[in-house]
Amino acid sequence: MYVVTAASGARRAGCLVGFASQCSIDPPRFVVWLSTANRTYRVARTADHLTVHLLRRSDRATAELFGGETGDDVDKFAEAGWHTGEAGSPVLDGLPTWFTGRIEARIEGGDHVGFLLAPVAEAPPPTGPPPPLLRYQDLRDLDPGHPA
Repeated sequence: MYVVTAASGARRAGCLVGFASQCSIDPPRFVVWLSTANRTYRVARTADHLTVHLLRRSDRATAELFGGETGDDVDKFAEAGWHTGEAGSPVLDGLPTWFTGRIEARIEGGDHVGFLLAPVAEAPPPTGPPPPLLRYQDLRDLDPGHPA
């Protein structure tokens, strides 16, 4: 599971994402799929960059905030530590694995739109063994901020 953040002008948004994948080796590309019902999608439509944060099992509280609340009602960034990253894209503090990508294309996919990203900035490489990742199965009981 991932948290994707976006900024456009003075607007910030972020959401929990389960549909994402590396899609090219050379050049490196990654695609994230955002629900068209989501505020993050509306901000991302006019953004130049998105930041993708990989979640560990220990990041459940972050997943609950960004997946169980809607930015239409709650300022998620008031509750989460963050700083401004590349091109103004918000980077969440405490999540050690992330990258910011320049939006190369938007791909219509029904109720989700794919954002094709070219990485331009990333977190320092992690040290030590990788921690267990947060997976969809770990969040099956989470009530989403917006219907799927």
